[in-house]
Amino acid sequence: MLQLTNVSAQYKTLTGTVKAVERVDFTVEKNEIFGIAGESGCGKSTLLKVMYDLISYPLEISEGSVQIQTKDKHGSTVTLPNGKIHESWWKVISYVPQGAMHVMNPVIRIRNQFFDAISKYHDKTDKKALEQEIIRYLKELELPPEVLKAYPHQLSGGMRQRVLIALATFLNPEIVLADEPTTALDVVVQRGILTMLSRVQKKMKNSMVIVSHDMGVHYQITNRLGIMYAGQMIEIGPTEQIFNNPKHPYTKMLINALPRVGDNSQKEGIPGTPPSLRNPPAGCRFAARCPLAEERCRTHEPVPVSVGQRHVASCHLL
Repeated sequence: MLQLTNVSAQYKTLTGTVKAVERVDFTVEKNEIFGIAGESGCGKSTLLKVMYDLISYPLEISEGSVQIQTKDKHGSTVTLPNGKIHESWWKVISYVPQGAMHVMNPVIRIRNQFFDAISKYHDKTDKKALEQEIIRYLKELELPPEVLKAYPHQLSGGMRQRVLIALATFLNPEIVLADEPTTALDVVVQRGILTMLSRVQKKMKNSMVIVSHDMGVHYQITNRLGIMYAGQMIEIGPTEQIFNNPKHPYTKMLINALPRVGDNSQKEGIPGTPPSLRNPPAGCRFAARCPLAEERCRTHEPVPVSVGQRHVASCHLL
């Protein structure tokens, strides 16, 4: 189980502090696929780095905590806090970053990239035996073993992404974080990536957190969904409820902007732009773009309220 409690994170820069994530609370349960959606720049990827304990200057956690509950080798329950989570990378928690081509070493064959990444955490020293395990796992994921002989540039974008997912999940981690796993891929390849992620999750019965600005991705694969806006989580609930009965005005506008079969009406984006995270406004951060905003929305920050089973939203109008 992965738990975030009142988490805030910021970037310290020469020109000021960017409050990328502010007071985020949620729990990712075992055997759950949790999605995080929102516009570019809203803090999704930063939040994923915080969850993975991938903290380095200028990023810092300014408030709150991230904890993972897991079992040690004796079967006893242990809690890993932020600052210690990185010691359990790959085995307890793993991360699929954006841009497979930029993550992999372009001058090293895929086989050796598996060896290098796994060697720190795997108890096998026999490379031949380890390679057989890797081949067996690739076949389980319906990937051709021949990819091990290739360099990253010799693979298509979709195949590189599949290899990266296989690499991140080889040691059967309890939690997998995936940052925009289908970005810049065509629709057919996207479907293959989502099918692969779903297959991995069902096989391992682990937890996944999927970050994507594509609401269609969340509809296809996630069980529960969090909507981020300007660094804050403004609505969280079961994915089906979010799509069928969204509560926050921003979520409603996101859903209404999606194309639907048989609907030939002109779809428009949400007018306006998000506020600066260097100097966020008082009150609701969506107020300047919200057609329903009242005076209190501009002066007082809303608090999360329950709007259904495991469904909360932060809006004065609820």
